[in-house]
Amino acid sequence: MNSPAAGATRQKLIEAAIDLFRRHSVAGTSLQMISDELGLTKSAIYHHFRTRDELVSTIMEPVVDELEKLVEAAEAQRGPRVQAESMLAGYVALAVAHRDLFPILSGDPGVADLLRQRPRWAAIVKRQADLLAGAEPGTSGQIRAAIVMSGISSAVGVAFDGVDDRELRDELVTTARRTLNLRTPRR
Repeated sequence: MNSPAAGATRQKLIEAAIDLFRRHSVAGTSLQMISDELGLTKSAIYHHFRTRDELVSTIMEPVVDELEKLVEAAEAQRGPRVQAESMLAGYVALAVAHRDLFPILSGDPGVADLLRQRPRWAAIVKRQADLLAGAEPGTSGQIRAAIVMSGISSAVGVAFDGVDDRELRDELVTTARRTLNLRTPRR
């Protein structure tokens, strides 16, 4: 049975892990480091998470679920350009909403390993890339999609002076459209 105190401890563990992942990478962060950061025993961590991968999975699963819904919504659109636009807008909104997490998810070897171990997750990311690349099929489109996905993930982690979330979303979408060779949709 989970008590409110256990739930609060679990949330503190997740927040400390995200902070340490940001500073040291997933692969560079141990459960011991997390317990030291919070002043807890390692057994207290093990009560909530048996392994670092279990902790990372717990952090990523809700984001992957949101991404899957965005992919499904984009796939339901007609035509590759409209699908790419839908995927782009959704991905940017998701990245901005999870600014603390997205830079960690992009390019971290520990996350890449976990993605390879999770066929469902890897398939969702592949579908996303295919949607973004759909306006320009082939290798060029796939490379552009990869640049856009990783660029957005990295850019949301930068603290731009005087830029609010709405302006950041708009700039990311505008820049990604140029990279993907998408025209600005008519209003």
